[in-house]
Amino acid sequence: MKETSAQKLYLTKLKRQRRRVTALRLFIFAGFLLLWELAARRGWIDSFIFSSPSGLARTFSDMIAGQSLASHIGVTMAETLLSFFLVTVLAVSAAVLLWLFPGFARVSEPYLVVLNSLPKSALAPLLIVWLGANMRTIIVAGMSVALFGSILNLYTGFREVDPDMLKLIRTLGGGRGTALRKVVLPASVPYLISTFKVNIGLCLVGVVIGEFIGARKGLGYLIIYGTQVFKLNMVILSIVILCVIAVVLYALLGLLEKRYLKRRG
Repeated sequence: MKETSAQKLYLTKLKRQRRRVTALRLFIFAGFLLLWELAARRGWIDSFIFSSPSGLARTFSDMIAGQSLASHIGVTMAETLLSFFLVTVLAVSAAVLLWLFPGFARVSEPYLVVLNSLPKSALAPLLIVWLGANMRTIIVAGMSVALFGSILNLYTGFREVDPDMLKLIRTLGGGRGTALRKVVLPASVPYLISTFKVNIGLCLVGVVIGEFIGARKGLGYLIIYGTQVFKLNMVILSIVILCVIAVVLYALLGLLEKRYLKRRG
C-alpha cells in the first residue's frame, strides 16, 4: 500500500509539472502576441514590415475565403510527406546494406560524409536545370537535405547495438542477416523514431528551398511571391504556417514514439 501511495503521489507531481509547463508555454505565447500587437498599434515597430497578429488574421481569412491558401498548404504537405517517406525507405535500406557488408561501408563512408556536407541550398538551382521546374525536383530537394545524414546516423546506431547479443547470435549459428532481424533492428527502433523526428523537419526545410526556386504552388512559393510584390503579411503568415506544420508533424511522430514505449513497457 505504501508503494502504491508513493506511486500515485509521484504521478500526481508529474501531472502538475506538465500542467505548469503547458500553462507557462501558453502564457509566454499569449504575451508575445499581445506585445507584438501592441507594438504594431503604438508604432513601436513598422506594421508594414513586421506585420501584426491582427494583420495576419485578416490575411489568413482573406486567403481562406479565396480558396488559395488551402491548396498551397496541401502542396507543401504532400511534397514533405512524400520526401519523408522516400528518405525513410532509402535511409533504412542503405544503412542495412552498410551494416550487412562492412567492406562496402568502409569504402562508401567518406563519400557519404562529403555528400552530407554539401550545401543543399546551392544544389537546388542545379536540380532545377537537371530535372526541370516540377514537383519531382522539389521532392528531391527535400530528400537531399535529410538523406545522407540519416544514412550515417542510422548506420552508427546499428553499429552501437550490444555486441554481446551479436556474439550470442553467432554462437547459436546465426549469420549477419539473422542478427539484423533478431537484434539490430528491434534494438534500434527508438533510435529510428528519433531520427525520423529530425528528418521530418529537414524534409520540410528542403521542400521549401525547392519551392523558392522552381514552384508555382506551395508555402515556399508564397514567401517568394509575397516578398517580390511587398505583401509581407503573406510572407510572415506563410512562415507561421510552416512553423505550425513542423510542430504538428513532430508531435505526431512523438505520439508514435510514446505508443511504442508503452507497448515495450
